[in-house]
Amino acid sequence: MRPIELLDRLGRWSSGRGPLYVLLASRMRQLIDDGELPAGALLPPDRTLAEALAVGRTTVVAAYDLLRSEGRITRRQGSGTRVAGTPVASDDLPADPIFLGSLETRDDGVLLAICAAPGEPPPELAEAYARIIPELTTITGDIGYYPYGHLSLRTAIAARYTQYGVPTVADQVLVTNGGQQALSLLAHALVSPGDQVLAEAPTFPGALEVFREQGAVLRGLPVGLDGFESAVRERRPALAYVIPTYQNPTGSVLPRLDRQRLARAAAAADVPLIEDEVPADLGFPGQDRPTAMAAYGPSVISIGSLSKSIWGGLRIGWIRAAAPFITRLARLRAVHDLGGNVPAQLAAAHLVPLLDDLNVGATLATRHTHLTGLLAQHLPTWTYPKLTGGQVLWIRLPTGDGNSFAQTALRHGIAVLPGAGLDITGASAGYIRLHFHTPEATLTESVNRLRTAWHA
Repeated sequence: MRPIELLDRLGRWSSGRGPLYVLLASRMRQLIDDGELPAGALLPPDRTLAEALAVGRTTVVAAYDLLRSEGRITRRQGSGTRVAGTPVASDDLPADPIFLGSLETRDDGVLLAICAAPGEPPPELAEAYARIIPELTTITGDIGYYPYGHLSLRTAIAARYTQYGVPTVADQVLVTNGGQQALSLLAHALVSPGDQVLAEAPTFPGALEVFREQGAVLRGLPVGLDGFESAVRERRPALAYVIPTYQNPTGSVLPRLDRQRLARAAAAADVPLIEDEVPADLGFPGQDRPTAMAAYGPSVISIGSLSKSIWGGLRIGWIRAAAPFITRLARLRAVHDLGGNVPAQLAAAHLVPLLDDLNVGATLATRHTHLTGLLAQHLPTWTYPKLTGGQVLWIRLPTGDGNSFAQTALRHGIAVLPGAGLDITGASAGYIRLHFHTPEATLTESVNRLRTAWHA
């Protein structure tokens, strides 16, 4: 690609706050993710692009290095700088950790073990929609836009937080189109290009993508954000992100005293702390639900979703925070989409009080036992943590790396998530993530294909 062609695509990349290399990397990242810079595209050399942009060569080198650390570009002596991945014409497509196709059902026979979510809605969802029909027929004088979310659902969510030890009122709740929109709104509100963001390593890849989209500089800490206090002193981050209950992907649960310590440290440092509670409803039978970190500090912002406990297609998520901040987010949300789907919110208002009765954790526990039994029999050298809840196994491969195995697995009919895309420190290349949110027959076939791929 010639520098002038890249310049046309970059547009006004230098507008905004933050170091120039971060802004340049942010704009190029967007072009790559949107497909305007396709896989395999050759990018201009450092010096050539720097001259075309009228910036120092070190700015281009730093931007390229940042994109390379994220896995978005490759740099090899003799072959130049290219967008990562194999050109679309190739038959051997890479297993991109967050590729768009993982969110849609495939008709090519490939089993998807990437997006951990229920494969079908429970019957209670249809029943909830049936219950709201009379409500819909009586609506008058209502234009249907609710930037905060429908009051009935906000009230139900607030009541659930209160039930589990976090006193909450509806004014502290904003309903979103799933947990991903919740993360996106928070990133837009709290992060500017070049800001530091602390995150666990490994963690949920969708969160990493949201923060990168805002041009954040990501810093990884061990699961549970161990070392948070010293990192805050050194980095002065704009926010921190943690999954304290059935952490994605390790399945760990942060102890109560550690939750208190982390929440209080965030409050003392005036650092917003996002706790992702999406997996919190997935505890196995006999496990008490841990108290949300929001109970221990005013700097904690909680997000939740029904995507894992009910169904991803319902698109119901939420943010719990201080009421003034919720008002700020509602104004931001109104600019984006005015409001969410009202029938879905009315149905969700009936479902939230039923979450404990749906026994989602019991179903997941049975499938977890089935999957781990098969792995112990057919792939005994694979290791993974013991779980008390959640929906994914964080598997350490005895040899090789997750990216290479993911490509081999895809050729054998199963798509798995390699660990490298979940860890900003680069320490999880030897891992894969495998979910067990599918029926036992599918899990059995998945292990058969994984075994074949591993021996290949």
